Amino acid sequence: MKIQFAFFITLFSLPLFGQTPSYYNDVNLNLTGLNLKQELAQKIVSTHNNTLSYGQVWNVLKEADSNPINSNNVLLLYGWNDTDTDITNDLNRNIEDNGGNTGDWNREHTYAKSLGTPALGTSGPGADAHNLRASDVQRNGSRGNKKFGEATLGTPSGTVGTFWFPGNEWRGDVARILMYMYLRYGDQCKPSNVTIGNPVSVDLNMVDLLLTWNAIDQPDAFEDHRNEIIQQNQGNRNPFIDNPYLATIIWGGNTAQNRWNLTLKKTALASYILYPNPTKNKHFTISNLSVNYNHQLTLLNMLGEVVFTIKSDYKNNISIDLPELPKGNYLLRVNSNNTIFHKKILLL
Repeated sequence: MKIQFAFFITLFSLPLFGQTPSYYNDVNLNLTGLNLKQELAQKIVSTHNNTLSYGQVWNVLKEADSNPINSNNVLLLYGWNDTDTDITNDLNRNIEDNGGNTGDWNREHTYAKSLGTPALGTSGPGADAHNLRASDVQRNGSRGNKKFGEATLGTPSGTVGTFWFPGNEWRGDVARILMYMYLRYGDQCKPSNVTIGNPVSVDLNMVDLLLTWNAIDQPDAFEDHRNEIIQQNQGNRNPFIDNPYLATIIWGGNTAQNRWNLTLKKTALASYILYPNPTKNKHFTISNLSVNYNHQLTLLNMLGEVVFTIKSDYKNNISIDLPELPKGNYLLRVNSNNTIFHKKILLL
């Protein structure tokens, strides 16, 4: 969220640009792709050393979501307007007006409880303060468990078709929360289960829309402060608030803000070519691979079952024959230099 609180940004913006916080001293930031994802996941799991109860989260949010220029209020996720008569779109709410009645604020599960696999409930992942945000009771109810989706520029938060748009002011916050939940809880909190968009090639569970939102709505001092308060109470941090560019290194997509001046290394799979596709004789070639790396190829059917696998020996071109496979769509996974790419192929 980008709110112009100049003095707050000056006083309380915690991560220093160009400097990696000490929290990440034992994280190998030279990794890329899913290897960096796994490294960060291990970090935020191992440092999540205080499991909050659902009741304890109330007090954490009162501090974490407090308005930086008026500590008597919390800022409400999805809110934007304090000047009209509609209280459901308020940006601010008195910090003590928490509960379940009209005019109160409550705890919004950004990753909706029922969309988890299994459902998140109100303990463990359902009480993770990084996922819970102060929200108007009625607006929270309107969102329900709708998936997040895109809307035209300037659209306020609300239902668009069958999905929920968080608002221009909050879309980056939402993206970074959902990416955190995926790292922290893995397949229980896949982004693809809670977001409308296209899967990215390196990780079919990630959705391109979240990478776009992460890039165009940068974190501000409010998110930085929130991250700090939650670490004090829960133990771990949201890496994508500290540096949104970590998402770019892991999943690609739109280039996000790079707070630590990290360098995205070129991968061995950046420009590989697969042809012909579709193929009628069940024969295809992969070319333009780096000869400096070994490559592992895995073919999966649409059920996710492995039907073919092969390792190459540092070759630039690999030819594959699949005479025994039935016609249809498949997914080719290419793993090279610890980087994984996916590509759909069609056997005719």
